[in-house]
Amino acid sequence: RAVETGDEPGDTAGPVDLRALLAPRAGARVTLSDPGAPVLLPPPAARELAAAVGAALDNVRVHAGEDARAWILVEDWPDEVIVTVRDDGPGIPEGRLAQAEGEGRMGVALSIRGRLRDLGGTAELISVPGQGTEVELKVPRPPRDARGKAGEK
Repeated sequence: RAVETGDEPGDTAGPVDLRALLAPRAGARVTLSDPGAPVLLPPPAARELAAAVGAALDNVRVHAGEDARAWILVEDWPDEVIVTVRDDGPGIPEGRLAQAEGEGRMGVALSIRGRLRDLGGTAELISVPGQGTEVELKVPRPPRDARGKAGEK
């Protein structure tokens, strides 16, 4: 519906379905696997998590090449949402991220890890040269009482 109307997913006061924010990222070279039910998060958490996924996919395109394939897996757990972005690129050489940060290039540090840290989440990057890269993004769910309807305790 958001694509058809031009509405931005997350422009509501209530929870946002993360799937609606990630669906436009799927395509010929990006496969999205998500649960069949809505993955509801508070709007700021949903937007930042989707932006971190976008940053990871940007890194795939820039560093693994236009022909690289990527896979997004969304897992909806009671206490957290986990999104994994994996690619079939060349991987990241040992020490390369630390070197990039030392050179002032803070892409992964700020656009991915920083976004999730601000939400109380984490981002773990695993890369093996020649075997691609995997970024696991975790965002905690608010406590159950904070997820209830407005005015409910």
